[in-house]
Amino acid sequence: MLPGGEPPQGSSRPAQPAMPGQPSTPAQPARLAPPARPALPGPGLVNAANALTVLRLALVPIFVACLLAGGPGWRVVAFIAFGVASVTDLLDGRIARRRGLITDFGKIADPIADKALTGSALVTLSALGELSWWVTAVILAREICVTLLRFWVIRRGVIAASRGGKLKTLLQVLAIALYVLPGPPALLREVVMAAAVAVTVVTGIDYGVRAVRLHRRPPAGAGAAP
Repeated sequence: MLPGGEPPQGSSRPAQPAMPGQPSTPAQPARLAPPARPALPGPGLVNAANALTVLRLALVPIFVACLLAGGPGWRVVAFIAFGVASVTDLLDGRIARRRGLITDFGKIADPIADKALTGSALVTLSALGELSWWVTAVILAREICVTLLRFWVIRRGVIAASRGGKLKTLLQVLAIALYVLPGPPALLREVVMAAAVAVTVVTGIDYGVRAVRLHRRPPAGAGAAP
């Protein structure tokens, strides 16, 4: 301690006593903000999920051409093409979700590929006189209405796929496959297709009810007025 009460240079000053009635607050060290993390790049357009979707689209004209060619051999080839396309429909969504490969292209192309495959099969079977046109009209009308409802509520959110919707897809694929493949009894085809139509109508009504409820909610991201 130097004369006059000053501490030597470089030494720490003693803590100042707190004023009477004022609590002492120890000095807090300054906290540095964590460094900002760089944004991770999104998935590229060329990936496994999108490749399966494109493959399904490419198989649609091949399937229709084989179906129109006639004959048991071409029917079997059409059945194989339809089966492979249906499997890609099952795989591309799972791969996109598990690997984080969801892209804007996939969101648009995947439902288009689904409707193209189912719609082309139904229309071709009806044109060949093997399936009633009213069945094709009911199924296609439901799919078009559901697509329009999706756009109607897109600002409010997305309606998750229900078990009924998954069952509808399974029954439609199974019914179409039975009509394409030569050999299954006519009664079996009609029963499975009737079940597919019934589930298609019921799930379409359910989707409409849920879409109306969702549309009544405020748009996503809208907050209360200040």
